[in-house]
Amino acid sequence: MNALEVIRAGLMVSVQAKPRTGYMAAGVSPSGPMDEAAFRIAQALVGNDGDAAALEFAQFGGRYRVTEACMVAVTGGAAALAINGRPMPLWESHAVRPGEVIDIGPMRGAVWGYIAFSGGIAVPALLGSRATHVRNGMGGFEGRVLADGDILPLGESAPGPVHRLSGIFHRPHGPIRIVAGPQAERFDRYAWSQLLGEAFAVSPRRDRMASLLDGPLLRTTGGHDIISDATPAGSIQVPGSGIATVLMAERQTTGGYPKIATVISSDLGRLAQMPAGAPFHFVAITQDEAEMRLLAERERIETAIRSIATPA
Repeated sequence: MNALEVIRAGLMVSVQAKPRTGYMAAGVSPSGPMDEAAFRIAQALVGNDGDAAALEFAQFGGRYRVTEACMVAVTGGAAALAINGRPMPLWESHAVRPGEVIDIGPMRGAVWGYIAFSGGIAVPALLGSRATHVRNGMGGFEGRVLADGDILPLGESAPGPVHRLSGIFHRPHGPIRIVAGPQAERFDRYAWSQLLGEAFAVSPRRDRMASLLDGPLLRTTGGHDIISDATPAGSIQVPGSGIATVLMAERQTTGGYPKIATVISSDLGRLAQMPAGAPFHFVAITQDEAEMRLLAERERIETAIRSIATPA
């Protein structure tokens, strides 16, 4: 059996795949990768299709061994990658021989990294996806993050040519764009001036469920308790503490705190990848512009994937 041995697990390493959609009413949020662009590019580099699973880690990748020859690619940010001690670049695929060891060090300039293997991580699909929902303990590999000594099945594959992007995949810069949330009217002009005029930073209190923000405390005019309603990805929820909290891949499906705004879909991966403490600002845009930005971001990812080629 083609298998992957976890010699030393990185931080928060889990099997991730396309989001698990259609089950919000049953209390199951989609899960899936925190940075869709980096995940999809890693999969494309090793020739996997849209249903394949890969590994996601936070900040530190870890050490792994494969039992059969395959291709591997690591994306997300910048890190020291070595195959059997040979330094290798990220954002391109590499051939790995049976028994060789893959080492991935700390991630720089980003938080979430992705390790894709040709053939994919061959865990069973659950409710249409192989993604791990760590909070619910479902999917992926035993519904949990990986630990030293775990043995994961890999899909059958054979080494092929090295592939890399024809150019560098640049992340957009600038403020994080938001649209007004469903309880925007519960926040007065002063709260909105704080949200749009002062700097925020992602705090170290972050995981796949939510990212708490350091910055001004936001207060409502009518209290911080509401009748629970839906919580879309990117919702900026404000509990009684006043701490703005951005809901992420494993968010709860409903919430009883007011949501002042929503981070637009095309900026959510960029927010997820911001190192803790890095200051940023929010800027409000219209729903129509948010939709145009989403279409543009999807085309940017597809363009990057189409650019993948074998080096001359």
